Amino acid sequence: MADLENKNIHSYLTFKLENELFAAHVSKVLNILELVKITKVPHSPDYMKGVINLRGSVLPVIDTRIKFGMDPIEFTPVTCILVLNVEIENEHIDVGALVDSVQEVIEIADTEIAPPPSIGAKYKSKFIEGMMKSKEEFIMLLDIDKVLSSDDIIDLKETINDNDNKTETELEETENTPTVNE
Repeated sequence: MADLENKNIHSYLTFKLENELFAAHVSKVLNILELVKITKVPHSPDYMKGVINLRGSVLPVIDTRIKFGMDPIEFTPVTCILVLNVEIENEHIDVGALVDSVQEVIEIADTEIAPPPSIGAKYKSKFIEGMMKSKEEFIMLLDIDKVLSSDDIIDLKETINDNDNKTETELEETENTPTVNE
């Protein structure tokens, strides 16, 4: 038991994309939302699904699968939006991230975290803080602040600013129906 007291333990929320398991530090996860209608934004990057109204604020929503170079899929009843707080260049921005499903919160000791993969990784390793093996599968621990680049944040801010002119009613009217890929 004294051994456990000397370890730094971190909490992560795990989620699935395709058959891969990812995790985000719980301090970055503000909320988990059921899928709601997402208002498309013209001329936005391909990974940007649109915006939703979150308690009167415009929340940009990205398709994490597309951002990670995976193929988009039809949404399912377990598809959800993780509301994440991302810090880029000393500025905090809230972003919604579509994930295939949320799994569980896990506790990980520093000693259980392996370094991120190097050459040949399917995902940009700059996003990956480390790896952990749980049962028979690997969990990729994401550095949420690095998932989005500075250019991505500029695009998200423009999206938010463009939609700030929409009234709360206009945004609410478009979010009551689950969205499907078209």
